[in-house]
Amino acid sequence: MTLQNAPNINVEDKMDLPNIHFINANAGGAFMAKYNIGVDYHKKFSYLVVKEEKGRVLRSGQITNSKKAVADFLEPFKDDSAAVLESCRNWCVMHDWLEEIVDDVILANPYKVKAIAEAKIKTDKIDATVLADLLRADLVPQAYIAKRPVRDMRNLLRERIYFVRLRTMTKNRITTIFDRYPEEVRKEKAKTDLFGKKGRLQLENIDLRPADRALIDRELNFIDFINVFIKEVEEVISDNFKASKNARFLKTIPGIGEFFSMLIDAEVGDINRFRNEKKFAAYIGLVPSTYSSGGNTVNGRIIKGGNKLLRWAFIEAVIPAITHDEYMRWEYDKLRERMNYNKAKTAMARKLSSIAYKCLKEQRSYKKFNKIELEYKKLGRAS
Repeated sequence: MTLQNAPNINVEDKMDLPNIHFINANAGGAFMAKYNIGVDYHKKFSYLVVKEEKGRVLRSGQITNSKKAVADFLEPFKDDSAAVLESCRNWCVMHDWLEEIVDDVILANPYKVKAIAEAKIKTDKIDATVLADLLRADLVPQAYIAKRPVRDMRNLLRERIYFVRLRTMTKNRITTIFDRYPEEVRKEKAKTDLFGKKGRLQLENIDLRPADRALIDRELNFIDFINVFIKEVEEVISDNFKASKNARFLKTIPGIGEFFSMLIDAEVGDINRFRNEKKFAAYIGLVPSTYSSGGNTVNGRIIKGGNKLLRWAFIEAVIPAITHDEYMRWEYDKLRERMNYNKAKTAMARKLSSIAYKCLKEQRSYKKFNKIELEYKKLGRAS
């Protein structure tokens, strides 16, 4: 067992941390509380362990998931207390309850906690105990906790993404049925968007088998319902966009419209938590995986971790960016000279993320290059 950078742990304390190997203690941040509470949160119940500063267990047990049950369990330990729970499905429910009861609530990164305290025997009690021990030793690898309004906006934006994907799935199903009649619809389909005004008339009037007609009619009605929901959500997003200074800065970047600017702003939260644009790109997942051994370093595909929604937003923004901005197009063409389409697109998404970082960090709009500036840029790159 190796403990480094942990001056607050004595020999007695170490005995409470079986199978834990601490490499770096810089990820913590909780104040040194009198009562340290580890919470293993589940869907229907949670397991809580309360430890005092020296590591003695004051109370432990399983409770049902309700605000009253949590408050009753922690009633004797509310003053000078801190609690920790892992980021998991619906973690915000328990977090918000604890925030009203104890002095400080820490959200732990579950992947880093697993790396620090992986055990061969895993139970709810052990998990909660390990979290409490990490908390009192100030060794919790913290995850970022966005404020409640930011979390609400994230949920709204993700709801729109869900509805749009559901609509796309339904359109694909209709298209599959439509393509069963190639001789009748080939020339009609080529004329117009199948789901525009003319396309809808075409779908409603074409002669189909009764079974296929019933399927298409039901799914067209379903699309109409989804469109109503999407419109309602977009109205709320548009109202919030007008009040968001960060989103207005982001919208000036080529390829990033109103929705993407709101999505990026909400998913990022506080830009100051990233030291530089490289850290920001790593959070998004737009950096290559690296394998290094014996002095040899190999860079592979982009990492699988990171914020998937942010990565999707920046990659989707590449095509409209290079279409409408001459500088972006030039950068993309230079990349295509030495790499394939997918790699160039990912590299441009990384560039867009760097621009977004600077706009948020410096609180300014994106400034497009004029023709003279672009020529100087090209000459400087050529030299």
